[in-house]
Amino acid sequence: MASHNEVGKIGEEIASSFLKKKGLDVVTRNYWKPYGEIDIVARERSGLTRFVEVKAVSYETGGKGDPTVSDETSHRPEENVHPQKIKRLSRVIEAYTVSHETGDWRFDVLAVYIDQKARKSKVKWLKDIILNT
Repeated sequence: MASHNEVGKIGEEIASSFLKKKGLDVVTRNYWKPYGEIDIVARERSGLTRFVEVKAVSYETGGKGDPTVSDETSHRPEENVHPQKIKRLSRVIEAYTVSHETGDWRFDVLAVYIDQKARKSKVKWLKDIILNT
């Protein structure tokens, strides 16, 4: 059974692969500042930068309900992007955009549902989330 941190790493790997399959370039992962971290910075072909927070859940490590990847009703990992987290993410995104002279950008959440036994996953992409701080 994987630990919470291992599930997060697996979720980020799945999310990176997902974004690449959708045609985005993953510019950096785990962009860190003392006040927070953004999981993935990706760029579309159009030049738009996407800051992506990955939230993963595995039924083996605490997801509730029937252990199938399609069951999203019992635990929604995206709900873990709470106001305090949004405030930290906003600061990190601001630091990145200033230091990298980023043009247009968006904030997204990728909710990754993992069934480790079956070695399956499902990704839900929540695009263009407005960051109210």
